[in-house]
Amino acid sequence: MNWREALRFSVYALQANKVRTFLTALGLVIGNASVILVVTISLTSRDYVIEQIRGIGSNLIIAYFEAGNRTGVSVDADFVKIADVDATRVALGKRATAVTGVMTIYDQMVIDGKERDVKIIGSDHEYVPMRNLVILAGRPIQLDDMQQRSRVALLTQKLATRLYGSQSNAIMRIVKIRGLQFSIIGTFREKTDSFGLSELSTETMLIPITVMKYLTAEERIDPMYVQTRNAEDVIPLTRQVQQLLEARHRPGAKYYVDNLSAILAAAENISLILTGVLVLVSAIALIISGIGIMNIMLVTVTERTREIGLRMALGASKQMVLLQFLMESVLISVAGGMIGIAVGVAGPLAAGYFGGIDIPISGTSIGVAFATSLLVGLVFGLLPANRAAQLNPTEALRYE
Repeated sequence: MNWREALRFSVYALQANKVRTFLTALGLVIGNASVILVVTISLTSRDYVIEQIRGIGSNLIIAYFEAGNRTGVSVDADFVKIADVDATRVALGKRATAVTGVMTIYDQMVIDGKERDVKIIGSDHEYVPMRNLVILAGRPIQLDDMQQRSRVALLTQKLATRLYGSQSNAIMRIVKIRGLQFSIIGTFREKTDSFGLSELSTETMLIPITVMKYLTAEERIDPMYVQTRNAEDVIPLTRQVQQLLEARHRPGAKYYVDNLSAILAAAENISLILTGVLVLVSAIALIISGIGIMNIMLVTVTERTREIGLRMALGASKQMVLLQFLMESVLISVAGGMIGIAVGVAGPLAAGYFGGIDIPISGTSIGVAFATSLLVGLVFGLLPANRAAQLNPTEALRYE
């Protein structure tokens, strides 16, 4: 009996007990489908979280005055100023694609028949692209608006809708801020909603910072944003910005200077840990499935003792008997694994086809799932196969 005959006998034996074969392979189906889905969900959630963080702005450094040992009017000199923004832009040069600052005031406006406080922020022409803001109608603030101190404004999507009913209706309307008339030139929204944790809220107006500085008693940039050209420059430039601000202000003034790298790293670490835990659970399911295969194969060896004895009496070697039962174990394992892989891949594909959701499928997870199925069949099938090969032909023929 050669290996082809061993394979044919293995297939016949499995076909003779289809229900048992299916139930034995079911554990591998569930385990492999779990591995594919777990890795897919983990990759999708990780990419979503990272994309959301990067949606706030890529390679960003954030800086603002944090604390000092003085209070009141005397602390005004410690605030980050427009001059600090300009000095930072010069110091960093081409290593920074943009440097901008934000000033904030509040003014009352009639919304839905009631007077409400509206946040008004001042910034420059680099703010919109740096913060990945989406212009819904009109245009953003441009360099000419900054240089000419134009009284122009942009409204958030929600504020424009509440005031004028739609985005397009808001364009070229006149709105008063601190008694001065401003023309609305555009509406916008955040690409990634920061849920009010940034300087932007749902009802915010954006005006040129060159005009804003005349509407407030104190010049306070909070925060200052720096966008680096390369991701590897984020950390060294964070230190440089810190040193620059401290050098330009009195000793003892503290400035918060940080970046999103730590948040991105934390998100990736959490995703990695979550993936590891879920894969471990899936691995346990595969091991349990392997134990199930081993138990069934041991029962099969016992049931087919006389058959084994007869084959040995007809000249089958111990190696060929071992090969046959090992093949049966591997066939069950690999078949269950392939079905499990198909089930695991079908979920993301169905979501993409019917729901229009692009879910990445990890080729590595498919390879690992297949290799694991093969390994489970080999490892857990070895003991039953070896037991079958070690049977004594004479005693096996006498077995009832």
